[in-house]
Amino acid sequence: MKVIEINDLRKEFITKKRAIKKNGKKALFKRDKVIKNAVDGISFSVEEGESLAFIGPNGAGKSTTIKMLTGILYPTSGEVNVLGLNPSKERVKLSYQIGSVFGQKEQLWVHLSAYENFKFFGSIYDIKKEELEKRIEELAEIFAIKDFMHQPVKSLSLGQRMKCEMVASLLHKPKMLFFDEPTIGLDPIAKETLRKLIKKINKELGTTIFFTSHDVGDIEEVCKRVIIINDGKIVLDDSMKNLKYHYLNKKIVEVNLKKNVKLEQKDGIKIIKAKDTLYKIEVDMNKTTMDELLGLFKADDLQDISISSTPLEDIIKDIYRGKDE
Repeated sequence: MKVIEINDLRKEFITKKRAIKKNGKKALFKRDKVIKNAVDGISFSVEEGESLAFIGPNGAGKSTTIKMLTGILYPTSGEVNVLGLNPSKERVKLSYQIGSVFGQKEQLWVHLSAYENFKFFGSIYDIKKEELEKRIEELAEIFAIKDFMHQPVKSLSLGQRMKCEMVASLLHKPKMLFFDEPTIGLDPIAKETLRKLIKKINKELGTTIFFTSHDVGDIEEVCKRVIIINDGKIVLDDSMKNLKYHYLNKKIVEVNLKKNVKLEQKDGIKIIKAKDTLYKIEVDMNKTTMDELLGLFKADDLQDISISSTPLEDIIKDIYRGKDE
């Protein structure tokens, strides 16, 4: 079952700037209309229970897309269907079926306790008292917040607050959760904890995850599919598995030899750096093999060797820039 269906979605923003006279000078009163295509004819769908990363550089159009998916913005043209609803026409109805967690925007009242916030949100979503108490108890157990959910939110650590934010977003049993930079500012341990919890609600509760983040670790850990958007257009839509397989074909090999030797460059083997007996080499596994590389020097000369893949972050940057299709 498809929970999101987008077809040829577009969003234009109209601004005005000073008109230019024939002599090249700016006009004082006349303004020319400027149309900016924030989202430029994108199409994709999302299956129920998927965990999707929707990523791109600043200004790529991802936030505008999400706002149209949640009914905050009206599209200029195209079709949007979320959980069988038109977000721009049925926003209130849709709000009962989706949730959101923002790393940079608090939804909890900081002077109230997390528990008091949960009661407040429960009343907004018309959840019956007995059902709400049961739901809070279940989620408090899953997210391990019982020890601090009665403390004022302002006294909680960022990691504790993010756990409570997630609980608040799950109270009404949404079918889909939108995450926007949920791990920003968290320490490594809190990040890992939050990532595991997101994977858990996706797997155990069957909640569809729509995830945006600039943290490649989040994307790699949480999501099974990646859509990359740039300049309002989709430049890549693939599984995380295929992304790694097709783009992580280059290895970085660092070699320390017992003596200085002259290494021969071959197709697929590029010497990035050579200093004394230390060599940094890029190996394209589509064109050559490690055996070919090791054949460039004698085994007796080898003192140390390390092999690593090109960081996923660098690959995504290259895709943003349009170097890879």
